[in-house]
Amino acid sequence: MAKSADLSFLREISLLKDLEEPQLVALWPRLRERRLRKSEVLFREGDPGEEMFFIRTGTILVSKVVSGRVEQILSRLQAGDVFGEMSVFGDEPIRTATIQAENEASLFSLDRKSINEFIEANPKDAARLFQQLVVVLIRRLVQSSQLVSEVTRWGLEATGLDAERKSGGSSR
Repeated sequence: MAKSADLSFLREISLLKDLEEPQLVALWPRLRERRLRKSEVLFREGDPGEEMFFIRTGTILVSKVVSGRVEQILSRLQAGDVFGEMSVFGDEPIRTATIQAENEASLFSLDRKSINEFIEANPKDAARLFQQLVVVLIRRLVQSSQLVSEVTRWGLEATGLDAERKSGGSSR
């Protein structure tokens, strides 16, 4: 049975913020708690997966392999954030990034089967959830675009290819 503190937590999650209390109460028993120790890896890029996670406490690092054993941190997620939705809603249940706890963290997971049952039983609320999912995905797309732009600029600066533009001259 969901307690008041549990429902308050669910209301803080961006994907669930527009759901009514009866839907949050119905969703609560489908969630599974997972605790991570500091620096513990939940999953790695390329791993299979069929669940998404809601962060209750702690900070989660999202990273991708750049080369060999070198990883680039893409973002830090906090309480109320969600991750892992691509393996639940995507065609391929493959993790696209590595997830690691920066410090102790408490998460709640929702698997593909449970989310599909919720969607079938609550189509109106599912539409609200999907609207919020689009907002989250657009925000991440903008962040990724900014990172690509920044990395490209760094690469040009490192190779000296942007010196031509800075000097205002042309080699033609």
